[in-house]
Amino acid sequence: MRRNGYDSYHGRSRVRTFLKVLIVLLLVVLAVAVGALLWLEPYIDYSANGIKINLPFFQQKEPAPATGAPVVVTTPEPTPTPEPEEDFRGILLPNSALYDGTAAQQVEAAGATAALFDMKADDGSLGYISGLALAIQAEASAADPALNAAIQLLNGGEVYTVARVSCFRDNLVPRSDMSLAIHTNAGNWRDSGDTRWLSPANESARQYVVGVCRELAALGFDEILLDNWAFPTDGELGWIKADANYPADGRTAALEVFLEEVRAGLAEFPEVKVSLVTTASAAAGGAVESDQTAALLERADRVLVRLGEGETLPRLNQTPVVPVLEQAGQAREDWAVLTMTGE
Repeated sequence: MRRNGYDSYHGRSRVRTFLKVLIVLLLVVLAVAVGALLWLEPYIDYSANGIKINLPFFQQKEPAPATGAPVVVTTPEPTPTPEPEEDFRGILLPNSALYDGTAAQQVEAAGATAALFDMKADDGSLGYISGLALAIQAEASAADPALNAAIQLLNGGEVYTVARVSCFRDNLVPRSDMSLAIHTNAGNWRDSGDTRWLSPANESARQYVVGVCRELAALGFDEILLDNWAFPTDGELGWIKADANYPADGRTAALEVFLEEVRAGLAEFPEVKVSLVTTASAAAGGAVESDQTAALLERADRVLVRLGEGETLPRLNQTPVVPVLEQAGQAREDWAVLTMTGE
């Protein structure tokens, strides 16, 4: 019914209000869903098996790696396999083989592995041209000016060469300078072969021999063989005068100094071996007059032993021992011949 031209007021429609509220709720849900989708995007995996959500608070944490010094793995250098000692079969050749081209042939014919040359003979003469003052003064050098070049040519080849040095048995230098010699009350002492001796106790005499060894190493020899490197044992030893060149005490110490001086003199030639000649009795400590000892022999790279009748080859702790024979021995055995055939 109208009153005064107006309809009566019935209030707001409940349906409209409900729709408005519903729309607001849907908008809120949509906003939350969009926000959730944006937040979850980094954790959603799409694969052939479907969609998978990996939320961080549902995952187990891996333990943090232990901190500390980094582990450095070092690969060790392989230990080199030591090379076996080669057989030594040395044959003394005439010095003409230094330059005539026959050295290799003679070594092979003898079944040897090394050529030995008498580069300082028992009489003191040298098998090469020396620049040492004492050698020049004593006229000990060889005469051929082309000899050294020929020696270097041979030593540059395939033949293993050994220079024998008669260290203190020397007839030339003591005659030229008596102060270096072993004496008697009347002059220079001589052994049973009428040969003079330099004194191992005399520093200048030792340095002369060391100088010879250095020159031979510089010429290219593979090995220096020291013979007559101790005090004499043959001849009238009672005639030797006891003085500074033949002291009552300290002769073994003089030999020790000499071997040290040889090593020092050859320091710039580390590839050159140093070997010694001795006797079976000396190696066993029985040659008191020479003042050699087994400890001195152990300083060598090789020891060549002269054997008397009925003597056996001695053994040393570290140093190879080679018998000295009168003629070439068997193949695959160690031996050395220090005399020329027919001597």
